[in-house]
Amino acid sequence: MRGEFKVRGGKLVAAEVETDGGTITSAHVFGDFFLEPDEALEDIDAAIVGRPADITAAELAAAITERFDARPEPVQMIGFSPEAVAIAVRRALGHASSWEDLTFDVIGPVTLPPVMHVALDEVLPHEVAAGRRNPVFRIWDWDSPLVVIGSYQSVRNEVDPEGAARHGIGVVRRVTGGGAMFMEAGNCITYSLVVPASLVEGLSFEQSYAYLDDWVMGALAEIGVKARYVPLNDIASEQGKIGGAAQRRFAGGVVLHHVTMSYDIDAVKMGEVLRTGKEKLSDKGTASAVKRVDPMRSQTGMSRDAIIDAFLAFFSRRYDTQDSTYTEAELAAASALVESKFSTPEWTNRVP
Repeated sequence: MRGEFKVRGGKLVAAEVETDGGTITSAHVFGDFFLEPDEALEDIDAAIVGRPADITAAELAAAITERFDARPEPVQMIGFSPEAVAIAVRRALGHASSWEDLTFDVIGPVTLPPVMHVALDEVLPHEVAAGRRNPVFRIWDWDSPLVVIGSYQSVRNEVDPEGAARHGIGVVRRVTGGGAMFMEAGNCITYSLVVPASLVEGLSFEQSYAYLDDWVMGALAEIGVKARYVPLNDIASEQGKIGGAAQRRFAGGVVLHHVTMSYDIDAVKMGEVLRTGKEKLSDKGTASAVKRVDPMRSQTGMSRDAIIDAFLAFFSRRYDTQDSTYTEAELAAASALVESKFSTPEWTNRVP
């Protein structure tokens, strides 16, 4: 059985293993990495053999590290790590998956009230966990304004009620952490990924953020934006912050990961609605927060629709995909959640 793992910004690690009676009986690790001393490769293989086939990635990485610590001289792993080896082994054993193992349902922009997209981010993970859906990549679109705050943010700390009322902008709390999203028609680009937790098996939370957004770095480069990931969850260019990501891990072994990137935001209005607006605007790729925050528009010269089309095309070239749309049952479930949860003051004000 064979598994591979490409370290983000590093090297490819592959593992071939055999098992018998629930125990790993043979292991060979190889790749384009660098390792000193040369004999340490034998220690990696030896640390794997004899382990139970259901060993966790953390346990296996610890076993490799312990083997290295017993050597008389230090070991240098360049371009990979014990954790990377462990992920490759877990994939070989069938406990972890890679992008190549998955077929994604791709749902392009469908204009819905933004609160419906918030609700769909709870509905779709349950659909994927139940096996009624493939993993999902979807683009949000909306035609009405809304402030979407993080699951753990304080409403009164984030939102100026007078400014929100003056501009007719409501507030909804989402199921993931992170900061507030100031959403008006056409001002942001937001996408959601719903994937099996096995895709991020063995990765820390910080590593999983960058791993799940690695594709968008390529998509941004293709449209002329030189972007990088800034831990924990920010995407930035040379001109400053472009956007941020958030995650939630659901029971049933599914991860929701979504990203919002600023396309062209009315900074004056945002500053009047969000109490922390001026501070948030200070790092979003603009020298002045007087009128607009437009990192995606100004850095690409492209329309929002053209950027979205480029993202969809890049994702579909990189991974196995099929076009899809929301089912009537999913939209009905999301609508019910809007009524029972996301539009209720109990949920919105759970952190006053």
